[in-house]
Amino acid sequence: MSEISIGDAIKAFLKKSRLNSGIQALQIEQIWETMMGKTIAKYTDKIQIINHTLFIRTNVGPLKQELMYQKEKIIERVNEALGEKVIKEVVIQ
Repeated sequence: MSEISIGDAIKAFLKKSRLNSGIQALQIEQIWETMMGKTIAKYTDKIQIINHTLFIRTNVGPLKQELMYQKEKIIERVNEALGEKVIKEVVIQ
C-alpha cells in the first residue's frame, strides 16, 4: 500500500467531487478585485462555476457590455489564477 499525504488525498477527493467548483468559485471571488479591478468587483453580484462555465452576475448594463468584450481575457486570467484550465466559457448575467 502506498503512502500519500493528507493534502494530496484531499486534492484527489475534491477533484472528483462536486465541491471542487464551489471551492474554485470562492477562490475566484477572493482574487476577483485583484484580477479585474475595484470598480468591476464592486458591481459584480455573484460568481459561480458550473460545468467549466463561469457565470458572472451584475445588474449594471454598461458593465455587462464591458465584460462581454473581455470574455477571453477573463478565461485566461481565471485559469492562470487557478493554475489549471478550469474555465472554458463565460456567461454574463
